[in-house]
Amino acid sequence: MSNTTLVSDTNEGVNAGAGLTLAAGVGCLVATFVGFVTGAELTAVPAIGFLAVTAYGWYEHQAATARGLTLLATVSTVLILSLITFYLFAEAFPVFRAMGIRIVAFDDPLTLFGVTLIPPVESYWDTSAHVYSLTPMIWGTLTTTLIAMCVAAPLGIAGALFISEIAPDAVREVVKPAIEILAGIPSIVYGYLGFVTLNSYMMQNLGLPSFGSLFLVGLMIGLMALPTVVSVAEDALSTVPDPMKDGSLAMGVTDWQTMKSITIPAGFSGVSAAVLLGVGRAIGETMAATVIIGHNQELPEPLYNVFGNTETLTSLIASQYGNADGTHLQALFAAGVVLFITVLVISIASQRIEERMERKLRGER
Repeated sequence: MSNTTLVSDTNEGVNAGAGLTLAAGVGCLVATFVGFVTGAELTAVPAIGFLAVTAYGWYEHQAATARGLTLLATVSTVLILSLITFYLFAEAFPVFRAMGIRIVAFDDPLTLFGVTLIPPVESYWDTSAHVYSLTPMIWGTLTTTLIAMCVAAPLGIAGALFISEIAPDAVREVVKPAIEILAGIPSIVYGYLGFVTLNSYMMQNLGLPSFGSLFLVGLMIGLMALPTVVSVAEDALSTVPDPMKDGSLAMGVTDWQTMKSITIPAGFSGVSAAVLLGVGRAIGETMAATVIIGHNQELPEPLYNVFGNTETLTSLIASQYGNADGTHLQALFAAGVVLFITVLVISIASQRIEERMERKLRGER
């Protein structure tokens, strides 16, 4: 038998062993999932089997096991997200079916040319009457998010430009880690500080009649999102090639003109991703809003009164899920669906903006 044949047989044996190991691991993982869904008592047995098979595969077939684990992690991520999405919509469907278009209704009918588009609701949120209109919560979420981004977006981009383009190395080495540490402060801390300090100050000096306001929630959420925007945007701006900026400076333009015309457009995709992360943080923020806001399921009077009190989608879920059941619980899932769709739309819009900017930078239309 030649050496080539021997090596070929050996490789086939190794591949066969790796394939059997991978198949055994997948089988154990599927059995674990089935046991979890069905509530089986021995769910831990296939889970331990998966760990044992993975350890054996890593010892005997490390390369093949690494490829299999990365593929398995990717498939599992997609599958888990799909199951979460399905479960979310399935739980919220009864409320959408019962409320219909009135889930975004007002206390007065919405008409156009004498035709009623959305019939009114007696009250926006009444668990005893099974009336669940998310209009005040959607408005509260939209208002606080806009206020937060008015704080986080300009200040975050300005801070990123300072750290990346202006600050000396000694300052950058101190400021950048400090900002990243701020991003790790729990949201409940921001909410508590806002409630104890800023809320009391606004009541005593601005004459606000009650605790909590949309403006204060938006301000605190914007401060929370600021470190994330600064950190991500600074990383994006730092990747802009130096020759592009040096060429601009060599033509006699100022540092500000270089940052405005070269650095920001070249790093626009990363900067927009930073702002998008800030928007996601603002929309999905729960604890700070729950601590500060007054939990009033009504629209502020007048509607543009940012110092008024209402509710956000996240604070609604956080404050009521403990006592909710039946239709009430399904209404909270409906609020989650609205949040899900909102973030999805923002993500798609951001991707379109990035694609358009990249085409513009390449000279395309």
